[in-house]
Amino acid sequence: MEGKTFAERLINWYTERKRDLPWRKTKDPYPVWLSEIILQQTRVDQGLPYWERFIETFPTISDLANAKEDQVLRLWQGLGYYSRARNLHATAKHIAVELKGIFPNTYSEILDLKGVGPYTAAALASICYDEPKPVVDGNVFRFASRYFGIREDISKAKSRKVFEEILSNEISKTAPGTFNQAMMEYGATICTPKAQCSNCEFHSDCFAYQNDLQKSLPLKTGKTKVRERRFHYLVFKSGNNFLLNQRIDKDVWGGLFDFFLLEGDHSIENILEKTSESFQMDCPILDEVTGPMKHILSHQKISASFYQIIISDKDRSNVLENSSLNSYSIEEMLNLPKPKLIVNYLHKVGIK
Repeated sequence: MEGKTFAERLINWYTERKRDLPWRKTKDPYPVWLSEIILQQTRVDQGLPYWERFIETFPTISDLANAKEDQVLRLWQGLGYYSRARNLHATAKHIAVELKGIFPNTYSEILDLKGVGPYTAAALASICYDEPKPVVDGNVFRFASRYFGIREDISKAKSRKVFEEILSNEISKTAPGTFNQAMMEYGATICTPKAQCSNCEFHSDCFAYQNDLQKSLPLKTGKTKVRERRFHYLVFKSGNNFLLNQRIDKDVWGGLFDFFLLEGDHSIENILEKTSESFQMDCPILDEVTGPMKHILSHQKISASFYQIIISDKDRSNVLENSSLNSYSIEEMLNLPKPKLIVNYLHKVGIK
């Protein structure tokens, strides 16, 4: 390896050691774009089955554009960050209709697409169109900061430009897409949070390794504040039907379906009292209580309890009249796009 540039050494490692992933076998922007959107905030092993299901269900960008939103959200179910799915769908429709099915082919044009930021635009421009634009994501921040000794605080937006400038000088001009994928792969598999220096091809000239700073780099001072929430779900059951509503876009899981929700600190007695008052029920029949069940999001910790309440036809009419709930059979409910928390509850009570 002596005499080779950093890019040449990195690409050589990637060529020999890269994981065999289907979107790496094409320059078609649609499957590559799909993989990049799915893998935002998602591990490869978790995202791969979703990518395969999307490609099987929507082989082309036109197929995705013509799909109903509920169908897209249902396929996305369990991945979280559902705004990604809605942006994916909106962008597919924009490309299919406004751009006549032609995917943009430059960094600046790709960056204009809904749901696409600098990282995704750089990945697509370099991988599909050989534009030498470096990618910067969490894996790249980590690997580059350690190897080059970059001490900029990655929690600050202005630090991205520092990394981009350094990597712009290092990126392969003949194989920029391969270089970018290699940077991401190295950070994901070797230069991990717990650095695997004994397996590293670059430790002999790595700044962090030479100065024992692997645990200190990358520098990140900003901490995300985590919001804790307490959910109480009223699972109204009428015969073999359940009552659910579609969540608004402004909160978590916008566009997905869940049960009637009370949030905050409530006792069972308080919940039954509120139910009776809100829906004019004489005596709600509490069939079973499930939970609390924990559900962790990036910025939120949710503790949810589920109260299955059996209702009469009269109560059912009152509930439907005084809420945004609608009645669904078990089969219909299972086919609705739902948050993973709701899916986990249904599995727990034997509804699959």
